[in-house]
Amino acid sequence: MTSYLIFVLKRFGQFLLVVFLGVTITFFVTHLTPIDPVEESIGAITQMGQSDPNAIELMRQSLRELYGMEGSIWQQYLHFWLRLATGDLGPSLSAFPTPVSTIILRSLPWTIGLMTVSTIITFVLGNAIGALAGYYRKDMVLKAVSLVFIALLPIPYYILAFVLLIVFGYLWPVLPINGGYEMNANLDLSFALVFDILKHSILPALSLIMVGAGSWLIGMRALVSNIITEDYVVFAELGGVPKRKILRSYIARNAMVPQFTGLAMSLGAIFNGTVITEIVFGYPGIGNLLIEAVHAGDYSLVLGLSALSIVGVAAAVFIIDILSPLIDPRIKVE
Repeated sequence: MTSYLIFVLKRFGQFLLVVFLGVTITFFVTHLTPIDPVEESIGAITQMGQSDPNAIELMRQSLRELYGMEGSIWQQYLHFWLRLATGDLGPSLSAFPTPVSTIILRSLPWTIGLMTVSTIITFVLGNAIGALAGYYRKDMVLKAVSLVFIALLPIPYYILAFVLLIVFGYLWPVLPINGGYEMNANLDLSFALVFDILKHSILPALSLIMVGAGSWLIGMRALVSNIITEDYVVFAELGGVPKRKILRSYIARNAMVPQFTGLAMSLGAIFNGTVITEIVFGYPGIGNLLIEAVHAGDYSLVLGLSALSIVGVAAAVFIIDILSPLIDPRIKVE
C-alpha cells in the first residue's frame, strides 16, 4: 500500500508539472503575438469620435491596469499566476467586463455534450464491430462494414463535415446545418428545446463518429486477433464453451483494458473542442470560442481555454495512471 501511495504522489507531481509548463508556454506564446488588445480597444473607441490625446492616454493606462498588462512580461506572468491561484481568470478583453469564466461556462456545456456523446458512441460502435470482426474473421458482412469504417478513417473529419452539410443541408435538407438551436427559440427548458438541440447536434456528431470509429475498430480487431490464439481461449473452444460466451467473457474483457485507457484519454481531450467542426456547423462550443478569442487578441480568454484543455488532458492521464494498477492486475507498481 505504501508503494502505491508513493506512486500516486509521483504521478500527481508529474500532473502539476505538466499543467505548469503547458500554461506557462501558452502565456508567453499569446503575449508574443503582434495583436495588442489595448490598442485594438482604443482604435475602436477613436473611430467613434474620441480624439483627445490626454483622454486617450488615460484610457490606455486604465485599460492596461484592468487587463493586467502593466509592467514587464515577467510581472504580468507573476500577476497571472496569482490570479489563477485564486480561480480568477480575469475579465475578457474582447467582451469587457464579462469574466472569462462566465464566457467559458456558456460554451463549455455545448462542447461537453457533443464530444462526450460522440466519443462514447464512437467507442462502443468501433469496439463492438472490431471485436466481432476479429473473432468471426470469415464473416463477409463484418468484413464489408469494417472496410467502410477503415476507408473513412483517413478522411479529415472536417471534409466529411462539409460533405454532410451539403448532402443533408442542401441536396436533402432534413437536418439543420448551423447553430445549436433554432434562431429565436424559447430557451426555457422543455421537450421541444431538448429535441431542437439534439437535432442540431446530429450532423456535427455524425462527422466525428463516422471518422473516429475506424481507429477503435482497427485497435480492437488487432487485440482480439492476438487473444484468440491464447491457450485459455483454445481450451475453451475445445471444451465446447459457446462462442458468444468466449467472445464476451474470455476475449472482449481482456481486450477492453487498453481500450478503456484510450477512452479516458479521449474523454480528457473533450475540453479541446472540435474547432473546425464547430466552425463548419456554427456550433456554439469552446472550439468556436477559441478562434474568436484568437482573432480578437483576447489573451485572457485564450489562456483560460488553453488552461482548461491542459488540465483536462493532464487529469485524464493522471487518473489513468493511478487506476491502471487497480484495474489490470498484470500492471505492477514499482
